Amino acid sequence: MVTHPTAIISNRAKIGKNVYIGPYSFIQDDVVIEDNCKIFGFCNLYGCKIGRNTKIGPFVEIQKNVIIGENCKIQSHSFICEGVKIGKGVFIGHGVIFINDKYPRAVNEFGKMITNEWNLLETIVEDFASIGSGSIILPVRIGKYSLIGAGSIVTKNIPNHALAYGIPAEIKGVRCKCNNIIYDVKNSKIKCEKCGYEIIR
Repeated sequence: MVTHPTAIISNRAKIGKNVYIGPYSFIQDDVVIEDNCKIFGFCNLYGCKIGRNTKIGPFVEIQKNVIIGENCKIQSHSFICEGVKIGKGVFIGHGVIFINDKYPRAVNEFGKMITNEWNLLETIVEDFASIGSGSIILPVRIGKYSLIGAGSIVTKNIPNHALAYGIPAEIKGVRCKCNNIIYDVKNSKIKCEKCGYEIIR
């Protein structure tokens, strides 16, 4: 493990082999970071699990009970809150914000500060999905190989292989495993003209 001298790492964190942790990062109790990960500067991780070979850019916060799979790329300034599970090979762009409470508030009807009296909602990002920079993700399921365009607000589930973007995000086409984009929203079976893979929606 290689750590910058300004990084603060709990002695209860479980860190794998060949892990890099950058400057001013705070790795708190019960964090699990598997082999070959790179955590760049000014990151705050607590109670989460990071799969092997994953790279996390600077100024990222990852909250408790988050699970991130192997071979992911999490770009700078993103916020991944409790209740999010991310599969393998997922790309998260810069400044992506996940939300786990649709009706947030600071105090209850009596003016008392809310601590645990709220409903945690889950978000699932399945394997090989990509989420463009500046997107806001409400509690949804984002399917395998799907692509969310930059600046989108995702308010409903996105199926496998979907290309979706906008405010709110709407399905505009499909994305093949080879990353080819096909602007077809009607057919349930689409054959990729680039690689020949048949996409079934």
